[in-house]
Amino acid sequence: QVQLVESGGGLVQAGDSLRLSCAVSGGSFTTYGMAWFRQAPGKEREFVAGISWNGRSTYYTDSVKGRFTISRDNAKSTVYLQMNTLRPEDTAVYYCAVDFLGIGKRAYDEYAYWGQGTQVTVSS
Repeated sequence: QVQLVESGGGLVQAGDSLRLSCAVSGGSFTTYGMAWFRQAPGKEREFVAGISWNGRSTYYTDSVKGRFTISRDNAKSTVYLQMNTLRPEDTAVYYCAVDFLGIGKRAYDEYAYWGQGTQVTVSS
């Protein structure tokens, strides 16, 4: 059984930074593509960033390009999301997800496992 635990969320002001972590246990992390999604109140869950199994390919939604960076440490079975220059519209619950194909960016329902989420709140 694969388990994911996110951490690093919190309440910050606009312009601040946060780094989210997602620790993965079970399975074969080094073969997984990983992604971060977010869901704001009343909105659908949306893709934020993804990374391939070897870290060579990364993907971002347009609204976070240049501000967010996804990375992974295969030795620690952990994926990170560095979020800089945060905006109030980044407020959401952030989830990490496992992609068994190793790509990192797939359709929402193709991710095999999800974490429980971590709240990020950005005040103006």
